[in-house]
Amino acid sequence: MFLKISTILLIPSLIIQGNAVKKKTLRLAEPEGNRQGMIGSGSPLSILILGDSAAAGVGVEIQEDALLGAVLNQLKDQYEITYMLEAKTGHSTGQVFKTAKSMSAQHFDVVITSVGVNDITKLTSPKNWIKKQQQLYTEINQKFTPALIIASGVPPMNMFPALPNPLAWLFGQYAKGMNQNLSKFILQQANMQWIEYDLEHFKVLDLAMATDGFHPSKEIYALWGKQVADKIRQMF
Repeated sequence: MFLKISTILLIPSLIIQGNAVKKKTLRLAEPEGNRQGMIGSGSPLSILILGDSAAAGVGVEIQEDALLGAVLNQLKDQYEITYMLEAKTGHSTGQVFKTAKSMSAQHFDVVITSVGVNDITKLTSPKNWIKKQQQLYTEINQKFTPALIIASGVPPMNMFPALPNPLAWLFGQYAKGMNQNLSKFILQQANMQWIEYDLEHFKVLDLAMATDGFHPSKEIYALWGKQVADKIRQMF
């Protein structure tokens, strides 16, 4: 109720600040590079990455510096990896669900997801968001039969340099509610784990975000990829 009331009260500011952010924020392209292939040597491992612009690697110029490249770089000396990246800038949970639904049924040992920011910009309530998330992960389990799903938490948008207050504060409240619901949901799933997007920790390490103030940088992708790889090693 608090979030709903806050949203209603802040609508005039949201419209003004939202339009200003759209005009001022740099529009970065998705990085170049292979989104499907095979790399490495060792035990066979298949990986699918699904999601939004962060999953796609926006913020860097080549896939080797993005989430996909960071994960592959961490694991390629231990596993022969078959990989696929299906992610697009602007995609919300509903759109990622449609992407998964349109793909051919095939097995992946690991599915990695990153989605939520665009649900927040659409002012999707945490309650409705987790329902969409549940639909997404049901589809992922049925379509790809993964042994492990790694869900990336929604970033704390209140800490995004590109966002002014009160817009940043409100988006941060949405992210907090979504992550609370996601954490509870994942605890009930046998094959799921999640990674919290700890932007405060990144700042302590003096790691800046990408030039648009909205997406991860190469250094942040590297740490994110290491977190993902550590969870994969624990399972396989």
